[in-house]
Amino acid sequence: MNLPPDSSVRNSEALALVRVGVGILFLIFAQYKVFGTAFTLRGGFQFWINKFLEGGTYPFMAPILRGFVLPHATGIAFLVAYGELAIGIALVLGILVRSASFCGLVFMLTLLFSSDYPGAGAAFWQYFGASLSHSVFALCFAAFLIGRADTVWSVKALRKNREDAYRSENQ
Repeated sequence: MNLPPDSSVRNSEALALVRVGVGILFLIFAQYKVFGTAFTLRGGFQFWINKFLEGGTYPFMAPILRGFVLPHATGIAFLVAYGELAIGIALVLGILVRSASFCGLVFMLTLLFSSDYPGAGAAFWQYFGASLSHSVFALCFAAFLIGRADTVWSVKALRKNREDAYRSENQ
């Protein structure tokens, strides 16, 4: 099968589209946490951690949530809120994409193991079904880490285009 010569450009644009889309979603997730106080200062974060502990936490995560996360809930809530904001900004603008993607991948795996446990008696496939809300984002972040998600529609690409134009004008 022969691919058209511009297939790498289309692939870069497709990856950039997913990158920007995930970034916008993270900005949406972050905005109410950063610009409001319910999540960070009024128990919203603790509510969700306790909800996870009621029936969605992988067994190895329960002691971490009880022993570390809940005692430091306010600080971690701010870390979550501003972490989501930073990931969203980085992905939308295409800056520090790999760093943001690494942090996003760690964040999604943490959420997956904190909230997506289908239960001890669940069939193998149910583990994947229970984790869709986090595993799909984790796969996106892995793709951004592996691929070159910042080659188009990014600050880096804009800078490169300007430098190339400047060089061609001065030759």
